[in-house]
Amino acid sequence: MSGLSTAAIPYASYLRVYEPLAAFPERERSHWQRYAAASVAGEPRTAQDELRQALADLVPVPPVPVPVRESPDAFVTLVDGVLHVCPWRTRLRGWLAMEELTDQWPAPVLDAVLPPLVRRQAAEDFERWRERNPDARPWIRSATWHVPVRWFVLFDDGERLFAPSGDVIEVPDSSGEGDRKQRPAPSLRYRAAMVQARRRVARGLRVLRDTMEDSPMIDDLVDVGRWLEEFHPRSLVELDYGGLVHVIPESGLRDDRSAADVTTALSALRDGDSDAAGEAYTRLAERWRAVRDLQFAS
Repeated sequence: MSGLSTAAIPYASYLRVYEPLAAFPERERSHWQRYAAASVAGEPRTAQDELRQALADLVPVPPVPVPVRESPDAFVTLVDGVLHVCPWRTRLRGWLAMEELTDQWPAPVLDAVLPPLVRRQAAEDFERWRERNPDARPWIRSATWHVPVRWFVLFDDGERLFAPSGDVIEVPDSSGEGDRKQRPAPSLRYRAAMVQARRRVARGLRVLRDTMEDSPMIDDLVDVGRWLEEFHPRSLVELDYGGLVHVIPESGLRDDRSAADVTTALSALRDGDSDAAGEAYTRLAERWRAVRDLQFAS
């Protein structure tokens, strides 16, 4: 992205839905067809590009927490000859993220980063926009410093896609000082068919409701399940460790079997084996506690 740093911005993971091109209205479908063709011919946009732009928008005074216009970008993938599209919808996701900030940050910190007047104006803009777009929903959910446990319920260990770091390459330096050497980061993703993801959510809910009277995990899974129902049944669901690959050692990524641990825990609960369920959950909890603790490291 011109004018912005090429440094990696870590700490966010993503849950994405890729819908088949046929799921979009005709005018939008034409846009995504052209966009996909351009992406193949050039350099595809990435989540890092979106994050860098979002951070750049917070630099002005006053900051711009939500883009003035909706992003025309998307992630695209071709599977079995069918183009699937995951629109960024950065503006919508910015509004939704702002609604969550009040519960996440102390008021003095929030006021320093995003003054009350800025937040109030953004909320009023969102209210007017929502009146015109009552059915709008994001194709992407994100989390910082962890992957929510409920996301792993959607996937099987066999859908795990780990790619180790690549050889050192030379990349252009935005400072104009010539090329610099960089080793491509590893990646860790899961990708499942929508029908499978929905089926796993339903199975997980049955197990939790049969074995736990009151668990936040139940409400979390209900929320994810309702979100998935908003999309075309032939969509793809992807969990991407995103920027977390920059803070988790590559050996840790290679050995990470979080989806398998969740599957094991749910199967053990269903079979009445609380010890096995506890062991699997402990592995999962300790793995992600170590990652979350990094945010407080100096």
